Amino acid sequence: MERLQLRRAPLLAAACWFAFGIAIARHWQPPVILGTALLLLLLLAVIALRSAFRIAVFPVAALWIATGIWCWQIRPVPQAQHELLRYADGLSRMVHGHVVRIRSLATEDKPADRDNDPASPVDLVPRAAAALSIDVAVDAMEEVTPDISRMVPVKGGVRAIVISQDQALPALHCGDEVEMPLRLKIPERYRDPGAWQYADYLLAQGISAHGSVRSTKMHIMSGSGVDLRCQVYAAQSWASDRMLGLVHSAANRGLLAGMRLTEEDAGMLNAMIFGDRTRLSHTLRLGFERTGSFHLFVVSGMHVALLAGIVFWVFQRLRFRRWLATLATLALMSAYALLTGFGAPVQRALFMTTVFLLARLLTREGSVLNALGAAALAELIWSPSSLFEASFQMTFLAIVAIAGIAVPLGERTFLPYLRASRRLHELWMEPVLPPKLAQFRVMVRMWGEALAGLFGHWARLMPGAVIRALLFAAELALIGLVAEMVMALPMAVYFHRATLFALPANMLTVPVVSLLAPLAVLTFFAALLGPWVALIPAAGTALLLHGIVWIIGRVSQIQTTEVRVPAPAWWIGLVALGVWTFCCWAVRRSRAWAWVAAATLPLALAAVLWPEAPTITKGTLEVTAIDVGQGDSLLVVSPQGGTILVDAGGPVGGLNESAATTSTFDVGEEVVSPYLWSRRIRRLDVLVLSHAHSDHMGGMSAVMRNFRPRELWVAVDPDSEAYRALLHEAATLGVRVRHLSAGTSLAWSGSQLSVLAPSPRYTNSGEPANNDSLVMRLEYGKASVLLEGDAEASSEQAMLARGLTPVTLLKVGHHGSRTSTTPEFFAALAPRDAVVSVGKGNTFGHPRPEVIARIAAAGTRLYRTDEFGLTTFLMNRDGEVRQVLGAGDDEP
Repeated sequence: MERLQLRRAPLLAAACWFAFGIAIARHWQPPVILGTALLLLLLLAVIALRSAFRIAVFPVAALWIATGIWCWQIRPVPQAQHELLRYADGLSRMVHGHVVRIRSLATEDKPADRDNDPASPVDLVPRAAAALSIDVAVDAMEEVTPDISRMVPVKGGVRAIVISQDQALPALHCGDEVEMPLRLKIPERYRDPGAWQYADYLLAQGISAHGSVRSTKMHIMSGSGVDLRCQVYAAQSWASDRMLGLVHSAANRGLLAGMRLTEEDAGMLNAMIFGDRTRLSHTLRLGFERTGSFHLFVVSGMHVALLAGIVFWVFQRLRFRRWLATLATLALMSAYALLTGFGAPVQRALFMTTVFLLARLLTREGSVLNALGAAALAELIWSPSSLFEASFQMTFLAIVAIAGIAVPLGERTFLPYLRASRRLHELWMEPVLPPKLAQFRVMVRMWGEALAGLFGHWARLMPGAVIRALLFAAELALIGLVAEMVMALPMAVYFHRATLFALPANMLTVPVVSLLAPLAVLTFFAALLGPWVALIPAAGTALLLHGIVWIIGRVSQIQTTEVRVPAPAWWIGLVALGVWTFCCWAVRRSRAWAWVAAATLPLALAAVLWPEAPTITKGTLEVTAIDVGQGDSLLVVSPQGGTILVDAGGPVGGLNESAATTSTFDVGEEVVSPYLWSRRIRRLDVLVLSHAHSDHMGGMSAVMRNFRPRELWVAVDPDSEAYRALLHEAATLGVRVRHLSAGTSLAWSGSQLSVLAPSPRYTNSGEPANNDSLVMRLEYGKASVLLEGDAEASSEQAMLARGLTPVTLLKVGHHGSRTSTTPEFFAALAPRDAVVSVGKGNTFGHPRPEVIARIAAAGTRLYRTDEFGLTTFLMNRDGEVRQVLGAGDDEP
C-alpha cells in the first residue's frame, strides 16, 4: 500500500494550507503586507522548485496560506441592504422589481426546510388557500409622506408569499417585472449563543425582508430578461412537479398500496434526486435525523457518484469511445447538478467526479484524497466562507474517514479476501495472487465440492456466496463505524446529536438506496414519456422506498436512538483532527501502525462525547432571560448548580392539533436548546410551565426530549389538546409531573422556593388563561427573584392579599402588558431590577408605555430582551446583583 506522501496527494495538502490561510484571515488582514509577501513567496517557491525540491514544500505551503488569506479578503460579502430595511416600518408600500426565484408551496404541509421562523409569512397562509413563494430583486419602493407618495430607486431582495383563496395563482416566470403592495417585515433575530438565525439564512440568498400579498393585488408586467439562477430554480421546480404529477396519475392510483407512490413519497424522492425539500414532512425528517440517516434523502456526493458511475457504465456498454463516454458523462452530470439547484455538496461531488474521470481518461492512477483536495480547493477559491459551513466540513471529513482511514484499514485486513472470493472458477488468477489468497480460494472451492457431494451440484457455489456476503457486510460495517466515529465531531458541533443506531440503520438502508436512487431517476425519465410507461419502475421505487421508511421508522421509535449533546470545547476538536491525520498516515505505514490507528480512533470519539462540566457560577443565584422573541423562557441556576427552565417560548397565537407534524420553526429546538448546550448543560433538573399558552409552551416538547428533565412543574390543567400532548410526552419520557399552587414552599439546591399563585382553590376547565400562571419566588440569602409568568391584575390582587415583600429582581408579567404589573403590586415588590421578555416590533405594543413609565418612576432598571437580547443576572447571598448582558451592547 502506498504511504501518505505529499507527492501522492499534493492538491489535498494545498487545500489544507489554503484553508489554514482562510482561517487565520479572520483575525489578520493586512492587505499591503500580504500582497508584498505573496510576491516574495512566489519567487522563493519558483527558486526552490528549481534548485532544492525537498525544501520547496515550505515556501509552497506558505504561498497557499497567503493565497487563502488573500481570497478571504476579496470574498463577496452579502450586502446588509440597510436602504431597503428602512422601509420595513409596518406601512403597506408598493414594491417594484423583477422575479428571481419561484417556488410553489404546499400549504397543508408547509416547507420542511429550515426556511421559516415564527414571523414568516408562510405561517400566515390559510390552509385552504394556494400559495406561491417568489423572491423579488427590488428596483423601486414607494416612499410615503403626509403630502405625497412616489416611487424611489431602492436595491435589495424581498421574499413574498402570493396567496390565492380561489386556488388561481398568477402565471409567473423568471425575469417578470412585478408591482405589488407589501407590508415588509424584518426576519426575527434571536440574540442568544448558538441560535440559528433565519435573517442570515435569507441574507445569504440576497433577501433582507419578507411579506405577503393577495394574488389579486399583484400586477405583472413584461419580462426584463432571463436570470440564470432563476432558471436553475425553475428547472428544479419543474422536475419536482413532474414527480408529483406521476403520483396523482390514474396509473399510479391503480397500484396496490405497497407499490403506490404517495405525496409523501414524492417529497422524499424530490429531496433525494432534485434537492427539493419543500414537501419533506417534519415527522419523517425527524425520524431520519434521529437515526443519522438523513443524508440519504439529500442530494449528496453518494448520489452524484452513483449516478455518474451508472451513466459511464451505460456509455461503455454502448461502445462509446472512452473520451466520448467521459465527456458525455460529465455533460449529463453537469445538467443533473443544475437540475438539483447546484448546491455546495453537488458542486464538490461533480468536481471530484470530473477529476476521477479525467484521470482515468489520461490513464493516470486515481487518488481519492487528491481528488478530494482538488474539489475542496476549487470550492474554497470560489467561496472561502464555505470553509466554516457544516456541509463542507462534513463532506470533507466523511471522505477522509472512508477513503483515508476505513478503506486502507480494510486493505490491511480482510478486503483482499473479499476480492479473492470472486470468480472462484477462474484458476488462472491464482498464480499471480499472494500465497495466502491463493490458498484461501482453493479452500473455498474444496468446501464447495464437499457441500456438492452432500446436497447436490447447486450447493457448490454456496461457500463462496456466504463468504462474499459476510465480507461485504464487514466492509459496510467498517466503513460505517469509522465514518460514524469521525462524523461524531461535526454532528455534536452543528446538530448536537450522537446517533447510537446510525451504524445499523445505514448498513440496512445504504445498499437499498444504491438501488433506489438510479431506479428513482429512471422513474422520473419514464414519467416524462407518460405515467403508464413509468408504471413498473414507479412500483419498484415505491417498494424500496417504503422498505427504507419502515426500517427507519422502527429504529427511530427506540427511546435511546439518539443522545443530544453539547458541542465539545475547541481544543478537543483540534485533538480529534490531529488523531484523524495520524490515522490517515498510520494505516498506510504498516500493519502494526494500522492497529495503532484502529485503537486510537475510539479515543478521539470518547474525547468528543465526554461530558464536560456545565458553565455555571456556583455560589450565586442566576436568572437568565433567553431571547425567544414574543414569548418567555428563563433559565434559573441555583447556588449549588441545579437548573430550572421556566417556559420555552413558542409561536404567538396558539398551537393547533397538527403542531407536531407541521414544519413551523421550533423555538425550543432552534433557540432555547442551543443556548443550553452552549452552557454545556446536558440535563435539566426541573422544567416549569407557567401556563399553557403557545408563546410559553410551544418549545417545551423539544426541550423535554433534548434534556430529559427529572420533573415537570405545572399549575392547573386547562382544556388544551397541546397541553395534554405535553403531559403524555412527559409520561413517555419518564418525567415526573408535579402540580404546584400557592402556599407550596420547598428548599431547592441551596435556595428557597415559594409558590405565590395560583390559589389552591383556583381551577380552569376551559381554554388556557393568563391567570393560570404559576408564580414563583426564589430566595438566596438577601437576594430574591419573582417569576410572574403572564399573571394579570386579579392574580396580582390575590397575591397582595396574602402578603408580598420586596424582591431584588422581577420578571415583568405578561411581557409588559397593561393588564399586569399594577401599581400596587409593583410598589409592594419594589424591585431593584426588572426584566421583560418581548419580541422586537411586536404588534401588541409590549411593553406598554405606562408600564415602562411606572418602572422608571420607581428607579428600577429595566432590561428588555428586544433591545438587549439574552440577559443574565447573577445574585450574591448579600443581595448584590451583577448584570451580564449576553447579547446587548449598552447598559440600560
